[in-house]
Order: sequence, then structure tokens, then C-alpha cells
Amino acid sequence: MSIARALLEQAYRDACEVELRAFKPGNVSIHSEGHDMTVEDFRRSAQASAPPLCDPALSLGERIYQAVLATRETAGCNTNLGIILLAAPLLLACQVGRSELPLRNNLFHVLEQTTREDAEWVFRAICLAEPGGLGESSEQDVRAPPSVTLREAMNIAAHRDRIARQYITVYADVFDFAIPSYYKALSRWGDEEWAAVAVFAGLLKAIPDSHIERKFGTRYTRKVAERMAQVDEALSAPVESERLMQLLEEVDEEFKSSGINPGTTADLTVTCLLAVRLESLWPVKAAGG
Repeated sequence: MSIARALLEQAYRDACEVELRAFKPGNVSIHSEGHDMTVEDFRRSAQASAPPLCDPALSLGERIYQAVLATRETAGCNTNLGIILLAAPLLLACQVGRSELPLRNNLFHVLEQTTREDAEWVFRAICLAEPGGLGESSEQDVRAPPSVTLREAMNIAAHRDRIARQYITVYADVFDFAIPSYYKALSRWGDEEWAAVAVFAGLLKAIPDSHIERKFGTRYTRKVAERMAQVDEALSAPVESERLMQLLEEVDEEFKSSGINPGTTADLTVTCLLAVRLESLWPVKAAGG
């Protein structure tokens, strides 16, 4: 089975837009910009990267590189490398997957079949995006030609980068944690933007953010987790949205004044929103789904 390219592009753009409309403390949203990036930077990036990410003529690695290149030419900065790295395998799985298998099973096959050429394209994409610290390794450095497949390269980085870890765990943070959190919050709030906030807060409470720790080490890890625990608790309590917005504004200001940007967690949130959409289009659901 192959889902129509237009549907995939729309699912991707919609996921990016909902994530932008969700108030994610420390990260860019319609409620609060920052880190020298604007909402329009991200919107233009989503529009520009959607076509190459869903181009059936391109391999996985080529899709990632062309999407990063399109973003760079449109936004002039690295707005969505993590989103692209996570979205590309999911979208490819929807185009080459077997319809009798759940989407995540097809994602596994896409990840298993990555090549050294995929790794070469992705290394080029990372160098182009210049994400500050990502890709530096004594085993496989993105500035040198890879000697391993893309998944093998991600395995080397998985212990220090949560996006790389998804390639090894078949997106465990997304399918086993974020998506159940999404549906629980959607039932509670009846609003997808609040569900996205809940996914973001839950992930950040439980999992240190790779983007933050590349910049600061573990200096803010405990503080961020504690603040997100407060947000997560408020989202589950009978608190009015106005009171909750005040809390989000307070935490957002606190994070941004210290230069804290939970970018990896935001990327995982987009991926959750995308996976929810793709699973709704896929004919076979996962067990219990």
C-alpha cells in the first residue's frame, strides 16, 4: 500500500502547524518566539521540506538532505533538522510499507534497510544544517565519509542523542510514550493543541532533552524536569486554561532567559502528531490501537 503523496505532505504540514500552535515552554510557538527564530521561519520550513520528504523518487537519505537544503534556502537557518530526521522514515514507510502490517512494523523495515549511501546523504545534511555539536564522534564523524549504514551511525550516537535513539528503538518514545499521552490528553481537553502541550511536558519531565544537554550538559536537567512535572500535574488537574497559560508563560520566560530550548522534545512532539495522522490513514492498526 502507498498513501497518496498529497495526503502525506498535508499530514506533515498539519503536524508541524499544530506543534507551533501549542505553548511549549522554552520553545518557539505562536505564544512566544525566541532563540533568534520566528514562527514564520518554522512555517516556511515546513512548507519547503514537505515535498522532498514525500518524493517517491528519492531514497531515505536523499529525502533528508533535500529537505534540509530546501529549509536552508527558505529559512536561512536550522529550524527543523530533528523533525526531518524523524519524519522521513515514517513518511517513507507509508509509501513502501506492506498494508497487512501495522505502520510501526513497516517503519522497522525501513530503518533496518538503511544503507551507507543513506548515511552519506544524512551526514551531508547535518553539515549543511550546522546544528552545533550533533554528529561529533570518534567513530563516525559527519565531516568524513561514513563506513556504516545510517542506522548503524545512529546506534553510535544513540546514547547521547534522543533523535538517533529513535532509529534504534523504532521510535519507542513516540509510539510507547507520546502517542498514549496524546490520546489521554485529547480525551481530557478535547483540543489537539493542549494534547500537544501534554505530550511535550510529559516527555520533557521523563527524558532529558538532547538539545539542552549538548549546550549546557546536565546543568539544567533537574530544573527542567521539575518545572515540567508542575506543568504535567496542572494539565491533569481541574485547572482552567487561563491559569494554565499563566504557568506556561512563567516557565517559558524562565527557560528563555537562561537560553534553554527543549528542541529535541519539540521534534518528538511533532513526530507524535505526525504518527497519529499517519496511523489514522493506515489500514492496519497496532495491537490495542
